[in-house]
Amino acid sequence: MKGTNSGEGSRLGKSVYRSGTYVARESELVAQIARGDRWALEELYNLYHRRLARFLTRLTRRYDVAEEIINDTFWIVWRKAAEFRGDSQPSTWILGIAYRKARNALRSSARLVAQESLDTPPPLLTTDGPHRAEELRDWLGHALVQLPPEQRLAVELCYELGFSCEEIGTIMECPINTVKTRLFHARAKLQRLLAESGDMEGVPRASARRGNRKKGAT
Repeated sequence: MKGTNSGEGSRLGKSVYRSGTYVARESELVAQIARGDRWALEELYNLYHRRLARFLTRLTRRYDVAEEIINDTFWIVWRKAAEFRGDSQPSTWILGIAYRKARNALRSSARLVAQESLDTPPPLLTTDGPHRAEELRDWLGHALVQLPPEQRLAVELCYELGFSCEEIGTIMECPINTVKTRLFHARAKLQRLLAESGDMEGVPRASARRGNRKKGAT
């Protein structure tokens, strides 16, 4: 399969993309896929491709690996759609499949990327100017690859894709307290790394994203 930038979901913000209307549409597509509808599979693929590609490429730094994981994920969606019972949102189910397919690959590539990151000094942060945001993103990328894979996944699922701690627990197949612990340690390490750079403004805050809006989330 080939991703397309014209997919409706790729142009939408997180809140709209995950609205009730789109959840209902995705559930309908999964039901159609369960009945063997290949056009429904293509539509669902296009809705998710760009988001999954960005998520997985940030984790692996390998677009070819991300593409392989996406294709494996949607092959399983095609085969297992009839098993989806609606106990979670389609997005949680699909990301869970992607996570399980990617776990070993991400752990392996994370070690390589972390070493490359350590061997390449991060850019110096300026105090002002139009390039500051780009520099900060580079710093965050440098810091993220130094996190253990499970912590990186939790941070990306929470702050990049906007999942709640409960949803992340479903995706990663672990208790919600484990998710909170991973996010806590990830934020602590990011704070330390960014403090060493002399900049604290880029550190994710628990209240800043939907991923922690539920009661009891860290």
